[in-house]
This record gives sequence, C-alpha cells and structure tokens, in this order.
Amino acid sequence: MIKSKSTKIGDWIIVSICVLCILVCLLPLLNILARSLSSADSLVKNEVLFLPVGLNFSAYTTVLKDSAVTWSLSWTAILTVITTAWCMVMTIMCAYPLTYDNLKGKKTIMALIIFTMYFSAGTIPTYLLLKDLHLLNNPLVLILPNSISVFNLIIMRSFFFSIPESLKESAELDGAGPLRVLVNIYLPLSMPVLATLSLFYAVGRWNGFSDALMFMNDRTYFPIQLLLYNILNSISSVEVATQEGFSSPGLSQTIKAATVVFATVPILLVYPWLQRYFISGVTIGAVKG
Repeated sequence: MIKSKSTKIGDWIIVSICVLCILVCLLPLLNILARSLSSADSLVKNEVLFLPVGLNFSAYTTVLKDSAVTWSLSWTAILTVITTAWCMVMTIMCAYPLTYDNLKGKKTIMALIIFTMYFSAGTIPTYLLLKDLHLLNNPLVLILPNSISVFNLIIMRSFFFSIPESLKESAELDGAGPLRVLVNIYLPLSMPVLATLSLFYAVGRWNGFSDALMFMNDRTYFPIQLLLYNILNSISSVEVATQEGFSSPGLSQTIKAATVVFATVPILLVYPWLQRYFISGVTIGAVKG
C-alpha cells in the first residue's frame, strides 16, 4: 500500500514527538550518570553535561563503603518483593469475587471501594489509626496500609471479566470450585495484567518514601529513597559537606549523583524482563474481535 504525502508527513510528526519524549526522559538520566562519574573539579566548574569529565569512580567507592546505603538498598529490595507479592494477592482476592453476578451486595461493595479512591481520611487520622494499631516504627507500616490500589483492582477486575464465561462454566460442570477456577483458569490466562500490576506495585514501593518519613523513626528500616532524601539534605551546603568528611562541594555533588544512580538502576533493570507482558497489559481492551 502506497502512503500519500500527507500520511508520510503525519508519520514523521509522530516519530519526532516520540523521539522528543525519549530525549526528555533519557537526558536527565545521562546527566546524573555523567555527574556521578566525573571529577569534583569538573562539577564545580559546571563542565559536565551528558558525558563524564575527568572520569573517576570515587563516588561509587564511597557509597559502596557506606554500610547504611548497602543495607538500605538490600532492605528496599526485600521490602519491594514482599510488598508486591502481598499487594498482588490482596488485589486478586478482592477482584475475583466481584466477577460473580450472584455475589450479594456486589454493587454496594464496589461503590464503597470506588469511594475510597476519591476520598480519604487524611494524614492525621491515618497516623492516629496506625498508632492505635501499634504499627508505628514497625516494618509492617510500609506494607499493610497500601495493600490494595483501587485503580489496579479495577484493572484486574476488568481483565477477569474479559475471560470467556464458558471456561468457568465448563470447569464448574467438572466439579471445580471457585478457588480451583481461579488458580487453574483465571491466573494462567492473566499473565499480562499480573505482570503489569506487579510492575506498578513494585515501582510504587521502590520509589515511595513519604510513609517511612511519617511513620518510621527506626533508621534500620529506612528505604533507599528516604535515605537518599536525607543524604541530599545533609550535604546541601559546603559547611555540612565538610562536616560529613567530603573534601569539596564538588565531591558532595558526585556523592549525590552516585546515590541517585544506586536508587534508580535496580528498578530500571526489572522492566526488560516484564516488557512483553507490560505492553500486552497496558493495551488490554484496546482491540476486540
């Protein structure tokens, strides 16, 4: 099929927009990476843009020698895995019953769930509730309060609805109960949406720090993003940088950049493994027939 001139121009416009979006996302990452690998003097002179100047790895050596950073990174990885698994179990167990038409109070339950998506009690009531539940300074405070995302729940429920009802009816005729139908039919057919929502939960937990900032005082359980937040604040001036043992403000800038790289790269490495599922998951319902 031969494309018209106007169609080719439209294609070039779309490609240009895509390239622009890629550059907007990629260039800041390249700048941070270049700053983390550059010398302190080059940073002070503002010579670093997208390529390292005066290549050295002293910032990474300093970060790796800091036991607080390495432990926080390990703890965040453990926390992310546990939180993602728990949230997926809760989301599945909540979405699956809502696919049954004979569920009593189904509309009321769904209305209450959606209500929480738009309205919340606020920070202070949440704090008081967690205090009464003895969850403050407890690692569980980083997992339980965000067990279910209503948005992800709706996506999961919509995908379950897209699975042919005949499959469930056939399994029920063979004597399969609801749990067996879920495990043997629904979940194997739901790999795209499971991978997509797992990525959403994992990225949200990995990047989250506000809950730890408000509800956690024990530095042992600080996630990497909160530790990064504290580091960026603690070496924001020449005086504090000197107190922290950095020889120059330029070196403190390389430490900041290296810490950002440590906090960003692990979650970026997860995406290629889930890419094919993620693409299928985000296009759920886009094509029918």
